[in-house]
Amino acid sequence: MSTHTDHILVVDDDRDIRQMVGDYLRRNGLRVSLAAEGREMKATLDTSDIDLVVLDVMMPGEDGLSLCRNLRAGRHRATPVLLLTARDDETDRIIGLEMGADDYLTKPFSSRELLARINAVLRRTRMLPPNLQVSEASRLIGFGDWRLDTTARHLLDTADTAYPLSGAEFRLLRVFIDHPQQVLSRDQLLNLTQGRDAEVFDRSIDLLVSRLRQRLGDGAREQTYIKTVRSEGYVFSQPVVLIGEGA
Repeated sequence: MSTHTDHILVVDDDRDIRQMVGDYLRRNGLRVSLAAEGREMKATLDTSDIDLVVLDVMMPGEDGLSLCRNLRAGRHRATPVLLLTARDDETDRIIGLEMGADDYLTKPFSSRELLARINAVLRRTRMLPPNLQVSEASRLIGFGDWRLDTTARHLLDTADTAYPLSGAEFRLLRVFIDHPQQVLSRDQLLNLTQGRDAEVFDRSIDLLVSRLRQRLGDGAREQTYIKTVRSEGYVFSQPVVLIGEGA
C-alpha cells in the first residue's frame, strides 16, 4: 500500500488566504508548502517534490498566468496547476487554460470545493488510460511523424527533438491516441480529460484541441492528426503503435 502523501504548493500574495488554505489542506491530510510570489514558488519547486500547485492569478510582479506559462516551459512542466482567479470572467478562464492550467477556481471559493478540485486534478493526472495500457518497457507511443514519451510527457519528432506538453495537453492527446479512429464529442472529451460534466458553452476543449494541433503541426485546413467532424466532435485519424524503450 502506498504511503505517499500529496504535497500541495499554495502560491498567493494574500497572507490570510495563503494561511487559511494551507491550514485547511493540512487538516485534510495533505502536505502543504506556502509561497507569496514567483521566486518563492520556483525555489520550492526546485527543492521539494510538489504534486500540485494552487496558483493565484492576480499577484504583484510576475502574475500567475506568466508563472504558469513559464512553469509549462521548464522542467516542472508536468506538475498540475490549479489557478485561482478573482473574476468570474470567461476570458480569464480561457487564457488560464491556454497557459497550461489544469483547472481554475473563482474567488471567493469554499475550502471544500478547492479540496475537491485538487483531488479531482490529482486523480485525472494519475488515472491509467482506459484502453491502451503502456508498460514501462514500452513507454513510447508512435503515430505519424511523432512519438509520445508517456513518462517524460513530451513529444519526440523524427530528429528526437523533445517538445514539452502541459498536463492538459498530455491528457487530451492520451485520450485521442487511446481512442484512434473514433469520433469523440466535446462532452466526451471534457469528461475523459477533466472528470466533470461538460458545461454549456465550455470552450476549453476547443482551445486545447487548437493548442494540440499546433504542437503536432496540423494546419487549419490540412488536419493530418486531429480532424473535425462537423456537428459531432473530433477524431484522431492516425494509427497508433507501441514502441519499445529506446527504439
